[in-house]
Amino acid sequence: MHILIAEDDVPVAKYLSSGLEAEHYDVRIATAGRQVAQLLEEKESHLVILGLNLPDISGIEVVRQIRAAKPHLPVLLLAGNARVEDRVAGLDSGADDCVTKPFSFAELSARVRALLRRSNRPFQPVLRTLDLELDRVLRTVTRSNRSVELTPKEFALLEYLMLNAGHCVSRPSILRDVWRLSSETPTNVVDVYINYLRKKVELDSTGMLIHTVRGAGYRFGVRPSSAP
Repeated sequence: MHILIAEDDVPVAKYLSSGLEAEHYDVRIATAGRQVAQLLEEKESHLVILGLNLPDISGIEVVRQIRAAKPHLPVLLLAGNARVEDRVAGLDSGADDCVTKPFSFAELSARVRALLRRSNRPFQPVLRTLDLELDRVLRTVTRSNRSVELTPKEFALLEYLMLNAGHCVSRPSILRDVWRLSSETPTNVVDVYINYLRKKVELDSTGMLIHTVRGAGYRFGVRPSSAP
């Protein structure tokens, strides 16, 4: 799940990013209001954590812009020395919740989870193919009702494949979107982790789900009976 942090206080932004990444969220940081719209266009986000005191555009105005473009995207305000009137204005502009500094990371994390659960935007918390289930909120994987233990990177790769089920995804795309590496990076890490997943996900289960497309990449899903 992808979270965008818009906060001009860099140490605070990095602190939040580190904590959320440890909880297996994909996090990006914007330090100015004008960056928010651009980053939301570049990549889907499931939640925005937004500081009220951005240097170029007020957080309240950014909330209005988000609501105009993405009505169902949850927004959590971070308020420092903002007056009560400013916090109220932020919530009235469309923010879903507000946390004041200094804050407990445990509380902020709980509020993030609550907002993601309440979100009305189309989001699949559980991905399923045959008897394989991946829970994107609880971060669990099962096959044939058997728990499958994955590392964070294995989980991210499987989630990416399942979200693109039925489509061929190239190695450069996987490098860019899962590892955040340049597509030109000389590495076989994708093939290595595909092999790890196959051993864990397809072991003792009928039917292969991760298929190699020669010269192109990988396709996830049930292979049609007519396929070569």
